[in-house]
Amino acid sequence: MTKKLYKSILLLSVLAIFYSCGKGFLDAKPQGALSEDQLMNTQGVEAALIGAYGIMNGNISGTWGNYSSGPSQWLFGEVAADNAHKGSNSSDQSPMSDIELHNVNPSNDNLPVMWRVYYEGVTRCNTTLRLLAAVQNGGSDKFSDERATQIAAEAKMLRGHYYFFLARLFKNVPYIDENMTTQEATQVTNDKDVFPMIEADFKAAMAGLPADYSKPLGEVGRVDKYAAESYLGKLYLYQKKYTDALPLFKDVITKKPALTGLDFNANFNIKGKNGDEGILVSQSKINADGSGDNANVGDMLAGLYGNSPGGCCGFFQPSIDLVNAFKVDANGLPFLEGTYRTNPYKSDQGLSGTELDNYQLDVTLVFDPRLDYTVGRRQVRYRDWGELVPGWIRDQAFAGPFVAVKQSINQADFSGNVANGANYLNAQNINIIRLSDVYLMAAECAVETNDLDAAKTWVNQVRTRAKALAPVLTGSGQPAAVYKIGTYPSFGSQDYARKAVRFERRLELALEGHRYYDLVRWGTAKDVLESYRTFERQYVASSQPAAFSYPDWDKGMRIPQEQIDRAQGILKQNQ
Repeated sequence: MTKKLYKSILLLSVLAIFYSCGKGFLDAKPQGALSEDQLMNTQGVEAALIGAYGIMNGNISGTWGNYSSGPSQWLFGEVAADNAHKGSNSSDQSPMSDIELHNVNPSNDNLPVMWRVYYEGVTRCNTTLRLLAAVQNGGSDKFSDERATQIAAEAKMLRGHYYFFLARLFKNVPYIDENMTTQEATQVTNDKDVFPMIEADFKAAMAGLPADYSKPLGEVGRVDKYAAESYLGKLYLYQKKYTDALPLFKDVITKKPALTGLDFNANFNIKGKNGDEGILVSQSKINADGSGDNANVGDMLAGLYGNSPGGCCGFFQPSIDLVNAFKVDANGLPFLEGTYRTNPYKSDQGLSGTELDNYQLDVTLVFDPRLDYTVGRRQVRYRDWGELVPGWIRDQAFAGPFVAVKQSINQADFSGNVANGANYLNAQNINIIRLSDVYLMAAECAVETNDLDAAKTWVNQVRTRAKALAPVLTGSGQPAAVYKIGTYPSFGSQDYARKAVRFERRLELALEGHRYYDLVRWGTAKDVLESYRTFERQYVASSQPAAFSYPDWDKGMRIPQEQIDRAQGILKQNQ
């Protein structure tokens, strides 16, 4: 850790400030740079806390360049897995291709962005906690005990989140809290397990947060008790502490509305922002002047290319393997053993000349209905933008024929929800944890504790909810596939149940940043990715280079070289 990291403790660009990312408490005006002494009052503490929230969208300032730190984790969570390609073309943002091919050196420019952003989040949380303690121990301008407890809980919840994102990727990271001086922080090594400290933060958040922040403060977007409870359960799940995690997930499921009554697509419709399914949500907003630094900056490159209404960059393209994973059998169940790759559907990939001109979508293929709410396909209507056409993909031979859906918004909602002159930069919120994720984490715990009936129930509730999705139509107005989804009649063995739950996570949460991290924690990443590459390289050029050599990333992604250099021997490189 370096002194550079801690400079922002001394001068906060406060802090309430250009991080306006949602309603109410996030709608603040820039106030300039203030010192900590100027912030040692109740107003300053609240401003510091808002600054800590501001990092949830993965952005410190500006718009361009925050791709690897976006809360959707599309680059590390999906492109590094089997769900997506970097997209665009081979020369654009080529270090991202190294992540896709698992050929990452410590100087890859995506690593320091992730490191800097989330340590800035840690810094702001620590600053908030330190200021809070000073105010409560100071003069007459104090918080009530109740609000002071809530502020501490919010700051610790956010700190736990930022550390989790860092530790999940890099594993071996230095832990700095609010009680350390700058000099002490520069001497902290990265050879200690930080999960116990994250656990302590989440437990403090659970104890101090209300169940519904819209009641005490009239504001949406703040973390609450159920976010802390879900995140603590997730932390336990990553440590295989299934019996500790399961009661937490059960409590959230019990207290939240039934998943089967909620709309899957509301999570990805900007009109459904902050709906009932969101557990931990990164808020996005277009500023009053039309600028977009508080928008969904992490996903901006995923705007469709060319003359599409999105008008940008053509990154983040779903893999052929992912699309075929949505195939179902006669009972509407997925092909858990990988036979979905037999006679794969690949749209018009590889066609040329007359064959390409005469391509017609096969609407007789049988798919899980979530496919076309997740992936855009040629001759299928993409949101309300119209039929997806080849010109909306930048280099199809390089990255395939498919595009992502969840991070975009309807054209009818552009007004007030896209940045001036930049339709690809929108105000779509990002679910970091949503309710169906909690159901599937609970199901995973149930499988590992051999309660297969409970696991089946939760998986089937996720699948039953998806049955309500309306058919997505072709450009000519007919259903784009035979949509079918069934429920599991039984989980006959623990091994079968495990495969079903893991497959369901891939389908339900596709392109939401979970996949690579799931594969790593399951211990299956090497086998899955090598098998995927063997399949995908037949069709997509970005998967063909022979440089692929899957490293042992269970030991953590490489620490950014700039941090190793500045630490002068304090930080040790992974692997």
